[in-house]
Amino acid sequence: MAAEEGVVIACHTKEEFDTQMRKAKDAGKLVIIDFTASWCGPCRFIAPVFVEYAKKFPGAVFLKVDVDELKEVAGEYEIEAMPTFLFIKDGKKIDTFVGARKDNLQASIEKHVGAASASA
Repeated sequence: MAAEEGVVIACHTKEEFDTQMRKAKDAGKLVIIDFTASWCGPCRFIAPVFVEYAKKFPGAVFLKVDVDELKEVAGEYEIEAMPTFLFIKDGKKIDTFVGARKDNLQASIEKHVGAASASA
């Protein structure tokens, strides 16, 4: 389990996504999902930043979902623009952030993860 901390987990199947979501919910962790697409320029720009934040905030689970690969998951969360970052806690959507603005992304992460895990 510890090996997954500080990494972005790319989900390639609905089962994989559901498993990660269930594990995070059971552990009481915040999930941050990066809905991305291979053809999306801003997505490519923000991807390494998202990885950086995954290392910085090991208390949260960072998932990456390609909207073309997992249309079902993107549809379920009504994703219409890329990149969209979704914040989920206890199975409920608590925040959504659209766009590749790293300051806004970090502020949202800090707001939901809380200062305690950022300094851990």
